[in-house]
Amino acid sequence: MIRYSLVCEAGHGFESWFPSSDSFDTQVARGLVACPVCDSSAVGKALMVPSIARTDRGPVVRPAQAEAPVALIAEPERQVRAMLKALREHVVSNSEHVGPRFPEEARRIHYGEAEGRSIYGEASPAEARALIDEGIEVAAIPILPDDRN
Repeated sequence: MIRYSLVCEAGHGFESWFPSSDSFDTQVARGLVACPVCDSSAVGKALMVPSIARTDRGPVVRPAQAEAPVALIAEPERQVRAMLKALREHVVSNSEHVGPRFPEEARRIHYGEAEGRSIYGEASPAEARALIDEGIEVAAIPILPDDRN
């Protein structure tokens, strides 16, 4: 995971996490990254100061950075997160992980070519849409920020 300091065309600074640099570039090109203040999708990387840990001098002191919008999660949102986490844990513990073979294996099960069972794995949005268009019931498993750390 990579954390980028970002800025929109109006100068609002914020931070966001991405699986990779390529993922950031793809999401920005598709207009999927938007400023949380003004909702502008004209977003770019802001100047970032690297954090380098030193063991010979105590804690590293970084220069002050521009403030980024943050959110406090209230109890209702915590409850929703707990339910989503429980759902994910249930699916993972009661299904077979088939990894990137998910679309192929879901079709085989749907058309009776493989044993009927619960499976989970990876599929692109286009692959998931194609499965749904074929009448194959699939659902995205939510990934919470805590799951990536």
